[in-house]
Amino acid sequence: MTSDPTGSAAPSPALLDHQPPALRDLAERARGYAEAASSANTRKAYAADWKHFAGWCRREGLDAAQPDPQIVGLYITACASGAKSVGSRKNAVSTIERRLSALVWAYTQRGLNLDRRDRHIATVLAGIRNSHAAPPRQKEAILPEDLLAMLETCDRGSLRGLRDRTMLLIGFAGGLRRSEITGLDAGRDQTEDGRGWIEVLTAGLLVTLRGKTGWREVEIGRGSSAATCPVEALELWLKLARISQGPLFRRITGKGREPGPLRLNDREVARLVKRAALAAGVRGDLPEKDRPALFSGHSLRAGLASSAEVDERHVQKQLGHASAEMTRRYQRRRDRFRVNLTKAAGL
Repeated sequence: MTSDPTGSAAPSPALLDHQPPALRDLAERARGYAEAASSANTRKAYAADWKHFAGWCRREGLDAAQPDPQIVGLYITACASGAKSVGSRKNAVSTIERRLSALVWAYTQRGLNLDRRDRHIATVLAGIRNSHAAPPRQKEAILPEDLLAMLETCDRGSLRGLRDRTMLLIGFAGGLRRSEITGLDAGRDQTEDGRGWIEVLTAGLLVTLRGKTGWREVEIGRGSSAATCPVEALELWLKLARISQGPLFRRITGKGREPGPLRLNDREVARLVKRAALAAGVRGDLPEKDRPALFSGHSLRAGLASSAEVDERHVQKQLGHASAEMTRRYQRRRDRFRVNLTKAAGL
């Protein structure tokens, strides 16, 4: 188990070698469902975290096979302190918490239980948070005026420029995550790796998405100007790229003249936002060296949450948040001091 405990929780092929074909087929389906319980990116990150933990155990002469809270407590201490055995680099609190989640998940896949509430883990983790946790560094919100400037940096005469404009507009108007943007298909049930699909209607665009908590629908209305309407941009992209089947946003091939068959990686959205924001001079008041770190794919979601002057419930629904508190984390400027409790208290 020390090599990789992150495999499927379904029955292993070895156990089913001599079973009837129908049972083997059920086992294959069970493995598929087990994999669908978490995203491919999550499984990849968890596998890397397990490898990191197993390597540390091996170097320290410890056994990673059984969940031992004392060993895990020592491991997260090593991560927080930047011990040589973990690479001499101090891990951020968020990284340590993710590594811990990976260990819990990995052991669970093998029917074992690692109790995060055990004092050897919980107390150490609380101390790490108190000693090393920093205030969250939120990405800069892309506001409407920023987005308009960013759209102008996209080449209007190229297919790539049209694709990039469409992704920026759809991502902003829909409040979509970068993986949700690139995970879209042109229609329902068209690909195995798709995370949703689109339907172009008279009044706007209906986006159906598979998220962490299930399916949800996002409505993207038509804009007041053809130049900035996300639906018109999408319709033009579909027409010129001749896309009616499969991934919606794809790599451009043929010397920039045609879309290829492959879906864009979600990291391309973050790169696009960063590149366009810098080219448009967003937050040009800051030193050049500080600006790149301000922008990411989440800047589009934060921009919608910060600029849409509607009831907060509508923004919460659009972003797919379970609570209003989570939505408020995305609001950068609009929400500050809207309610003045000092004056409300009579001062």
